[in-house]
Amino acid sequence: MIKPAERLDLIEEYYFSKRAKEIAKVRESGKKILNFSIGNPDLPPASSVIDALYKSARNPNNHGYQPYAGTPELKEAFAEWYGKTFGVELNPATEILPLIGSKEGLYHISMAYLNPGDTALVPNPGYAVYAVATKLAGGTPIYYDLDESDNWLPALEKIDEEAARNAKIMWINYPNMPTGAVATKSDLQKIVDFARKYDLLLCNDNPYSLVLPQQEPLSVLSLDGAKEIAVEFNSLSKSHNMAGWRIGMVAGRNELIAPILKFMSNINTGIFKPIQDGAIYALRNVDEKWHEERNSIYAKRKEMIFEIIEMLGLTANKKTNGMFVWAKVPEKIKDVDEFVDKLLYEFGIVLTPGRIFGSNGNRFVRFSLGVKEEEIAEAVEIIRRNRDKFA
Repeated sequence: MIKPAERLDLIEEYYFSKRAKEIAKVRESGKKILNFSIGNPDLPPASSVIDALYKSARNPNNHGYQPYAGTPELKEAFAEWYGKTFGVELNPATEILPLIGSKEGLYHISMAYLNPGDTALVPNPGYAVYAVATKLAGGTPIYYDLDESDNWLPALEKIDEEAARNAKIMWINYPNMPTGAVATKSDLQKIVDFARKYDLLLCNDNPYSLVLPQQEPLSVLSLDGAKEIAVEFNSLSKSHNMAGWRIGMVAGRNELIAPILKFMSNINTGIFKPIQDGAIYALRNVDEKWHEERNSIYAKRKEMIFEIIEMLGLTANKKTNGMFVWAKVPEKIKDVDEFVDKLLYEFGIVLTPGRIFGSNGNRFVRFSLGVKEEEIAEAVEIIRRNRDKFA
């Protein structure tokens, strides 16, 4: 038998990949599925963005291989967007690297910086990819706590000093996923100062700033001293409803992002030109009114999901960013996985158990706002009819 690489023993199949198979079996049994589990924007981009993609795709000269580092026009558009949205000045030629979605960048930077045996500080709870990318690069994730009592901000004083001194990368994600927590400028400055103290490469994953914002959009690169040690990932997936287009970026000083390009150029051959052109149009032309209209739809959905939360006896904070609701499960429900499975197998309602984001998520579930109002209404009615089963 030809055995797979041992590195695969360090990870599992992605949770949502496995769960999709279970959901498919329930659907095959004839039950309608109401899926609140995945943060998949179900709304389209602005129609003018689609027109820009189509126009570029009709150009016969736009179907060849593209520059590894993206077109100059795309980098300029990202720089303009960062200046307008976050007040951060970036050199488009040297401080921006377009990506085929920001998720790939999380892997690329881990491969570019981590040697076997190196460690990375990873939030608990947090996006599973931070830890997985660390492991696949031969490193070891060292988890640091985010706590509900402190608005899911890093408990920096509790991070072991030796662990901080030996780590190479620190992952943060604000506005936060899965909790929706928002970090203020003061909160982020403390993290930047911590990273500078221990000479850490600080990586902020920042795709949710424009989704139901609780404050002005904030980039870690705007903080004092941040450019010395920090990079920031962003994408158009959530901000512009372009998840399937797979286009994102990483920003930071050239010395920090050049190693990512060195690795990436051996893996990828550039982003399809029409997608770059569509992104350029979106970055330059999608206005505040469009974002407000999209967010008004999400706000209505969020309000409806809180009906479900109340009927199930869960608790959640309404003042959060992003396209998720992070809800705490009451102590009377002893087994959260059993609770989630009951919703799926008996009622066709799919939630994400918080445990997949780390042990500090064990008593939580996550709802996505990427569900149409009529489907949320169906879920509300199903739970209302069966409320006694959750008492």
